[in-house]
Amino acid sequence: MKKLTDSIRLRHGAQLTNRIVQPPMKTFSGLKKGFNSQETLDYYQRRSQSAAMIIAEYHYVSPEGGPANRLGSPEQLAAFSDDYLPGLKELAKRIKSKGNKAILQIHHSGYQAHQRASEGLPVYGVSAVDLDFLDHEIVPLSIEQIKQIVKDFGQATKRAIKAGFDGVEIHGANHYLIQQFFSKNTNYRKDQYGGSLENRMRFALEVTDEVTRVAKDFGPEDFIVGYRISPEEIHGQDIGYNAEEARELVAALQPYELDYLHLSLWGSYDSKPKDSQQTFSEIFQPVLDEETLLVLVGGVFDADSAQRALDYTDLVAIGRGTLIEPDFALKISQGRPEFINSHISKEILTDLAWPTGLYEAFTSPRSTLPPIPGMQEMLKELQ
Repeated sequence: MKKLTDSIRLRHGAQLTNRIVQPPMKTFSGLKKGFNSQETLDYYQRRSQSAAMIIAEYHYVSPEGGPANRLGSPEQLAAFSDDYLPGLKELAKRIKSKGNKAILQIHHSGYQAHQRASEGLPVYGVSAVDLDFLDHEIVPLSIEQIKQIVKDFGQATKRAIKAGFDGVEIHGANHYLIQQFFSKNTNYRKDQYGGSLENRMRFALEVTDEVTRVAKDFGPEDFIVGYRISPEEIHGQDIGYNAEEARELVAALQPYELDYLHLSLWGSYDSKPKDSQQTFSEIFQPVLDEETLLVLVGGVFDADSAQRALDYTDLVAIGRGTLIEPDFALKISQGRPEFINSHISKEILTDLAWPTGLYEAFTSPRSTLPPIPGMQEMLKELQ
């Protein structure tokens, strides 16, 4: 029986002290031009014992690849030049300060580079599609730009290595550029990057090839490379891709010898596609080779639900649970799971090191973020 406290060896030799992962979550703490802030560092320092592997939020890899935030909001963090190395080094140091692994999520926003649009700059994507929810035009990427972005992912990986991160996670989920190439909703290209399933997965494979090559050539032997994917893109009648097509992409990723595959689930760890008898775990697990571990996220706020999640996955990612309980893995390792906070309250709020922007994002009446248990009760108490 798998236990949360199991020590896990990843494919290339990295050793995890338990099966708990903190997934990448936007902290709303970036400064102008995407530099991290003291609030960023304090947030991650406070969560240095939340999990065996802590994945820092998305950092855009190309100058045109972000920011994904709206103008006036704290900026998305960046890693597209060596100017960011000092901040990246400090971030890695903070995350690793208690002996756990630090992973940098690398990313390109594509058409979701909202701040660029607000500043009157061109926003690049796969195709010039007209999307109802966008208030800006999409400029199709040229072949030369695509090739440069692939190299940018490699350069960001090299920076992560120089900064002392233990690995990188390729962000192929949540409607950002890699997913935009894969989706029929946003990819109308007529060249080698569009049309067939093979062509639509080409960009993802080229990015993965470049990242794993750089990791092998410049990183330590046990450097970790993971890939995050949304297991389907279905919005009513608009089907960008289904789980079967996503499984084909995951199968095509196997020759790159990834350490893990991370499924980005909106619901719980046992979620299923509509009208399916199989969970996403059951759909994707069979195409993973024996050394690529599965990471699932969703609906875990205490030790019991984390243990149940291990029936579906190798590593359990705890997102909102670590927002509320920064010492999630520590308390389990100490044999004190009953002391894990599973609801936010005014008594623990000051200990959470939430950046100001993160607090405002969750407490705004217009918030579209998933709910935090206890938030409404806390806000009533604070009034």
